[in-house]
Amino acid sequence: MKDTILTVDQISLAFGGVKALTDVSFEVERGAVFSIIGPNGAGKTSMLNSISGRYRPQKGTIHFDNQDVTHLRPNARADLGIGRTFQNLALFGHMSVLDNIMVGRHHLMKNNWLTGPLYWASPAQKEELAHRRQVEEIIDFLDISHVRKSIAGTLSYGLRKRVELARAMALNPKLILLDEPMAGMNLEEKEDMARYILDLNEEFGITVVMIEHDMGVVMDISHEVMVLDFGKKLISGLPEAVMADEHVRQAYLGLEDDEQLQEVG
Repeated sequence: MKDTILTVDQISLAFGGVKALTDVSFEVERGAVFSIIGPNGAGKTSMLNSISGRYRPQKGTIHFDNQDVTHLRPNARADLGIGRTFQNLALFGHMSVLDNIMVGRHHLMKNNWLTGPLYWASPAQKEELAHRRQVEEIIDFLDISHVRKSIAGTLSYGLRKRVELARAMALNPKLILLDEPMAGMNLEEKEDMARYILDLNEEFGITVVMIEHDMGVVMDISHEVMVLDFGKKLISGLPEAVMADEHVRQAYLGLEDDEQLQEVG
């Protein structure tokens, strides 16, 4: 039997008279790397926003880890184990890398305004140290130890993308939503990011739902691919089968023959 961690059933989302998503359904298996592709305006980010709780669809249901989360707020979904990165960087530019990542641990902390004043005499100090150890492990994993005390806004674009991934990992997620994690990166940075995504999937057991335009990356690291077209699901399946689909190949990838398709794979 399939071990499904995410079930999206007949989701429809509209903004006024504009339909962003129409009756979209799919399932993501636990431990998979699931990629969503399609042209600009296809509804990819709207789908991630619906899963994370940022948008509230007018129709359909979303189940995460056997629980209906359709009407839960984003912070409640984060508590259940849904992490998120954004297409446009959402870091606190004036804060250090370490502090940015620690923000991702905030919802896991039991310390509050009542115990805060008793920091040195309460378990709060031990709790913070434990969270810092977890953060340091993530920093080492993503090879950003050399910038851990740097101000996030001063870093290169590729490093800032890595810090945002680190903050999402700090949520201790079961599922992580990545919105174009390699956009704007050079070839070396893309190769590094692809390796980190594979490692967090395989070593940490985190399920990944990813939007990505680089078809080489999609083919290399995805277990399953879904194509959206004007807010509707066009096709989903194994990467090779999706890329071989005539409509996908010509309309979305600009490929005319089998030789070009092999070059992408």
